[in-house]
This record gives sequence, structure tokens and C-alpha cells, in this order.
Amino acid sequence: MMTKTIRSRFLHEVGESVEGCRILEKRVVIPPDPVERRRGVYDYLVEVAPEPAKAPGKQPARRAATTGSREESFTRAAPDEMGGLIRRIPSR
Repeated sequence: MMTKTIRSRFLHEVGESVEGCRILEKRVVIPPDPVERRRGVYDYLVEVAPEPAKAPGKQPARRAATTGSREESFTRAAPDEMGGLIRRIPSR
């Protein structure tokens, strides 16, 4: 069983689910203050499902397939390349 700590401003109890993980322990970091209408901050120790083992030798798919084979470079255009009128915004 793997665990991790999640910090949250929402109040949950042991046994509930946070971010898809079951809460094992709860710790109050900052207590709530109803006079100032301020929420508390809580640390939750949660049980995390182990990730499936990756097959050795397999590499993740590259983004080149979605962006195409061409490489693009972007540079800032000079005023004469932009054409049209350059407007200056007056200061307030």
C-alpha cells in the first residue's frame, strides 16, 4: 500500500474519498475561524493505488506525430513587416 499527503481547505472525515483516494488520517494545519469566516487547512494521509508497472524498453509516444514534421520558429515582427498604423496609447 502506498500513501501520500494531500493538503486541502475542505473538511473531510477519515474513510471518505479525496481526489479518488481513501483518507487514512486527518491532521488540522490551521483551525477554522468562524468569527473571521475563514476555512481551516487540513492535511490528509491517503491510500494511493499502485500504478501498473511499465514494460521495459517502451518509450512514451512523441508529440511530433501531432505537430507534424515541420519545425516552426516564431520571431517578433518589425514595424515595417507588420504594416498598417502603430497606435500609441496615451498615459492616464
